[in-house]
Amino acid sequence: MTQTKEQTPRQEITITGFGGQGIVLAGRILGKAAVLGDHKQSTLVQSYGPEARGGACSAQVIISEGTIHYPYVRHPDILVSMSQTGFDKFIGQLKEGGTVLIDQDLVQPRGLEGDVFPIPATRIAEELGRKMMANIIMFGFFTVITRAVSMEAALDSVVGSVPKGTEEMNKKAFDKGCDYGVALLKSWEKKAKGREGA
Repeated sequence: MTQTKEQTPRQEITITGFGGQGIVLAGRILGKAAVLGDHKQSTLVQSYGPEARGGACSAQVIISEGTIHYPYVRHPDILVSMSQTGFDKFIGQLKEGGTVLIDQDLVQPRGLEGDVFPIPATRIAEELGRKMMANIIMFGFFTVITRAVSMEAALDSVVGSVPKGTEEMNKKAFDKGCDYGVALLKSWEKKAKGREGA
């Protein structure tokens, strides 16, 4: 299972959604966590659709123990999708056995084999009173599920990247995503044990 993997020497990650969701910021936070917190190499390539807010956008992040010679993600190990358009565009590039995380209220993972890790990130953000923090909730979830960066590096990067005065709110959002990820993994483990015992 994906969540039991130790950190690998190189991971390619695509985060996708639409403008206004903080997709590029999530990519930047991830890259900073890898470099400043975990002392790895990282690159970030971002792209926007024709309109910034509401148009498709993505962040391509590579994290590596060694030098990164080419910064573009061709076949992501991990796809994080917060919009159906982004999912449909990038799912065909996912490596075989790759990991997929989705905002379950915004993405239907049609025709996908294997594990999909769903979280209602936008709904949780709305419950916190800040829809704009869905990206931070997703990042917390991502940190628990993929272990692409350490928890300490991830949280430090969130706090160091968000606007001044919003640190506590964003820490709370990050924790909500982490908690959801931990609960999801526990429930999956229980189901797996139940099937083995049957």
